[in-house]
Amino acid sequence: MKNLNINRKFTLLLLLSIFSFQYLSSQFILDAEVRPRAEYRHGFKSLMPDSTDAAMFISQRTRFNALFDRDNIKMYISLQDVRTWGDVGQLNSSDLNGLAIHQAWGQFGVGEFFAVKAGRQELVYDDHRMFGSVGWAQQARSHDALLGKFKKDKLTIDLGLAFNQNGRAVTGNAYTIPNNYKAMQFIWANYSTDAVKISFLVLNNGLQYLHPTDTDSNETRYSQTFGTHVKTRLIDLINLTGNFYFTSGKDRSNNSMSAYNAALDLDFKPKDAKWNAGVGFEMMSGNDIVDGGTDLETNNAFNPFYGTNHKFNGLMDYFYVGNHYNNVGLVDVYVRGGLVMGKSKFILAFHNFMMNGSITIASEVQSSQLGSELDFVYVYSLSKAVNIKAGYSQMFAAESMELIKTGNYENTNNWAWLMLTFKPQLFKHDYPEKKEL
Repeated sequence: MKNLNINRKFTLLLLLSIFSFQYLSSQFILDAEVRPRAEYRHGFKSLMPDSTDAAMFISQRTRFNALFDRDNIKMYISLQDVRTWGDVGQLNSSDLNGLAIHQAWGQFGVGEFFAVKAGRQELVYDDHRMFGSVGWAQQARSHDALLGKFKKDKLTIDLGLAFNQNGRAVTGNAYTIPNNYKAMQFIWANYSTDAVKISFLVLNNGLQYLHPTDTDSNETRYSQTFGTHVKTRLIDLINLTGNFYFTSGKDRSNNSMSAYNAALDLDFKPKDAKWNAGVGFEMMSGNDIVDGGTDLETNNAFNPFYGTNHKFNGLMDYFYVGNHYNNVGLVDVYVRGGLVMGKSKFILAFHNFMMNGSITIASEVQSSQLGSELDFVYVYSLSKAVNIKAGYSQMFAAESMELIKTGNYENTNNWAWLMLTFKPQLFKHDYPEKKEL
């Protein structure tokens, strides 16, 4: 047994030596994350029903990440396990879900300005509105995609392609994975200076339609989204961020699409200040609903597709976090503030929600007011690798909220959470120059 341990140590040292001497211009990084989060849900995502108990649980994300960067080659692998405490018994021989690959991609540089990136990867652009990592969700989001990347000076362009299948079939192309696209192509271009950052996005999004009886009628139906994101600093005091997106084409049900998203955010932060304050609005178009039905020959409901929707429209996830699609849309007017005191950070936000579309019942148009939400978040950094976050949110629902959500608007609807994050860097080695073997 002693000789076996010596052999293992010798083998490990030999592998590290080979890696060090052969790839002296490379970088190798290992890091990990353990993130348990306790949540109390009493009206989270939807109104609290009568005579129903609140939910409380602890979920956890565990990740192990490895990055290799040598000359014009990059590789990244992120393994993760997502679980709820107690969903696997103490004496179980296997996990309920097991390890999953969150990211596994390779990138190859072609010349000085071009690169090709392929594999499972996060797609994150601008403020996460259309493409985001969804990092709050323990499982997060990643795509199987091919990217062509161009970067020169102040201009960056990404061309993305994706094509999904259930498996390695011999015949047929029907795709049945829910809440996913069949095919997707996009172009994202960004021009950045010290004064302004401006991006343009063109997204061609294909959703699989499956005919209930005639497989020959199965087809991929495409919508096209065009838009821009702008961020600039005004008078050295105000950060201005704006979005505008428009969607045309067809939805999955073959209805014509005509939908838009418009947003403007003003963030006040004096130079070197420990505080900031913000005000803004976001409008997402929606459909009109008459006596419970919708005329969807034209679908006016905007879909933010693959964004980090938890970041927007209140933290209680009433809108666009797996819900509220093809509905009445949303108008969100908000104010917020932040304060940093030593290792502590305080964040407070207040949102007021209204319908963009309308709801009519028995020829009477209902109130467009949906309610308001108060969000409070506290962050304390124990060290560079460890922090504690806690939050409390309260929904003050209006009566019209019951028209689009289940539950009782008069009930107390609140949510509280506490999260501990360990995110240490386990190993890092840089080799400044390459040497001959």
